[in-house]
Amino acid sequence: MKQQIINIGLFGFGTVGHGLYEVLSRIKNSQVNIKIVCVRHLEKHTEPGIRFTDQTDDVFNDPEVNTIVELIDEEEAAYEIVKRALNHHLPVVSGNKKMLAHHLPELIALQQATGTALLYDASACGSIPVIRNLEEYYDNDLLLSVKGILNGSSNFILSKIFNEGMAYTDALALAQQLGFAESNPVLDIGGWDSLYKLIIITIHAFGIYVDPKEVFTFGIDRMNEADIRFALEKSRRIKLVGCAEKVDDERVTLSVMPQLISRQKYIYSVEDEFNGVVIKGLFYYKQFMFGQGAGAYPTGSAVLSDITARLYGYQYEYKKLAADLQPEYTTDFSLRIYYRYVSEQDASLLNFSHIDERYYSHNHCYVVGWLPMSELLLKAEALRLSDVFVAAFPED
Repeated sequence: MKQQIINIGLFGFGTVGHGLYEVLSRIKNSQVNIKIVCVRHLEKHTEPGIRFTDQTDDVFNDPEVNTIVELIDEEEAAYEIVKRALNHHLPVVSGNKKMLAHHLPELIALQQATGTALLYDASACGSIPVIRNLEEYYDNDLLLSVKGILNGSSNFILSKIFNEGMAYTDALALAQQLGFAESNPVLDIGGWDSLYKLIIITIHAFGIYVDPKEVFTFGIDRMNEADIRFALEKSRRIKLVGCAEKVDDERVTLSVMPQLISRQKYIYSVEDEFNGVVIKGLFYYKQFMFGQGAGAYPTGSAVLSDITARLYGYQYEYKKLAADLQPEYTTDFSLRIYYRYVSEQDASLLNFSHIDERYYSHNHCYVVGWLPMSELLLKAEALRLSDVFVAAFPED
C-alpha cells in the first residue's frame, strides 16, 4: 500500500543528517518532511523551519512522526533508538554500520516479530545500492563472491600515494583536511569501517551472520615505503579490500585486508574517495558497481532513497536467511600473502606452509607465501601491534 506522507523524526544532524536536509531542500519532495530533529547540542542548530530538541521522548511522542531516521555516531544509542522504533511499529532508516554489524540478528528478528521495516542501504557503501541489489537481483544461490573497496577514506589515501607519489602521512593529513578522514582515522585506515559494512553485506549476499570478532581485519596504517615499492615493482597497487567469498559449495569466508591488485582487476582503477563493489556469480560472471561511498550528499541521497522506498511499503525480505541451506563460515583455507617485517621475532610470528619468495635487507625483510586464514585470525592482534605489514597477494 502506498503511503501518502512521510513525517520524519530524525536523530542526528551531522554530516549525513545535514546532507539529507540539504537534498530534501533541493528536490522539494512534498511527500517527505523532516518533522523534528533530535540533537545533542541545541545551541549549535539554527536552520529555519526545523524543530530541534535534545530529548528522545519528544520525537517518539510526536503523533505526526511516522518514520524514524537514525544518523548518529554512537553505537549503543543508535541501537536503543532503532529497537524502540521497531517496538513502537515505526519504520526506521539507519546509517550506523557499527551498530548494525553487532546487532543485526536481533534487529531482523524484531522486524519479523513486529512486521516493521528497518532499511539501511546507506550504511554499506554510501551512494551504491549494494544491499537492495543483493536483495532483489541476486536473490539466488548462484552468488560466488562480493568483494571490493568499501571505504572511501583509505582509498583516497592510497590513490594519492600510488598516483601522485605522496607520502602516507601527507596523504592521510590531506584526507583529514578535506573531511574524508576523521581526526582519529583508525576506523577507516584500520579496516574496521570496511568490516562493519562487510558483515551487513554478507547477510544479504549469503544469508549468514558472522560476528565481527571472527573476521581477520588488517588495515593500511602499518604500510610503509618498502611495501609501496614492492607493489610498484610487481606492477600492482595496494587497495584495502573487503571480501565475502565462497570457498566451495558449502563454505564462505570473510576478510578485510590490503590486497596487491593487478591491473586487470576492476577495482585497480577505483580512485579517490570512491567505492567499487564486484559481485560474482556462477553463470553471470561479474557485475561491477561504482560510486561515492561517503560524504554528505551521496550518503544523504542514499538515506532518502531508503525513506522514499517506504512510500511504497518496501522492506527487506532476507530471502537468503530463509533458504533451506546456508553456507557455513570458515577460515579453513589457504591464501597467498606478502608479509613484510623487520625483527627476527616478527619473522617467526606466522607459520607459512609454503614460501614462494623471500627477501632480506638491513632495513626490512619480506616473505611471499601461503598460510591458512585461521593462522592470520589467530595472530591478528599480534600483527596489528607489531611493525609488520600483511597484504593478500593473489596470483592473478
